[in-house]
Amino acid sequence: MAIKGTLYTVSAPSGAGKTSLVNALIRETDRVQVSVSHTTRPMRPGERDGVNYHFVDEGRFMAMLEESAFLEHARVFDNYYGTSKQWVEEALVSGNDVILEIDWQGATQVRRLLPDSVGIFILPPSHTALKERLTSRGQDDERVIAQRIAEAKEEISHYVEADYLVINEQFDTALAELRAIVTCGRLTLAKQRDRHRQLLQDLLS
Repeated sequence: MAIKGTLYTVSAPSGAGKTSLVNALIRETDRVQVSVSHTTRPMRPGERDGVNYHFVDEGRFMAMLEESAFLEHARVFDNYYGTSKQWVEEALVSGNDVILEIDWQGATQVRRLLPDSVGIFILPPSHTALKERLTSRGQDDERVIAQRIAEAKEEISHYVEADYLVINEQFDTALAELRAIVTCGRLTLAKQRDRHRQLLQDLLS
């Protein structure tokens, strides 16, 4: 029987490099999946439905909300985001670790429903670096960039609610720290005891 995976919430202000780090972690680590959220946000160039997000209109999102289909949901920058409760539970039961890329509001909801979830917060090394990363994307206009910078301070203030804090100054270092968190989660006494039950019985017989 598969050992149930761990649910991780990864939060960060826009421009901290959260998505790039999570994508690299998924590529280099086995048995880790990232949840594909539902959103009412318009699709950006290069994105694909069902890969980056499940893009739905507001009517469909509200219908799913009424059906209690979301583990968490939030309104961010005038758009809605939500995580499928059923998908997460199935992935965890199969033995995979699951990463939710969500803001602090969503992480709070998840922690309330699933106290065993692990919160990770990613920060940029400086305010200057944050602004440069937002500007260099070339996907948003000046108004959107200004809005995201204004919201960053509020988002950052919630780092204290996480279990782990990663500063993304050097990408490879931050990635190694993320992998270390996942590895530690797999080596807890409870999981190792279930995973190696027969070995422990033999050693103690």
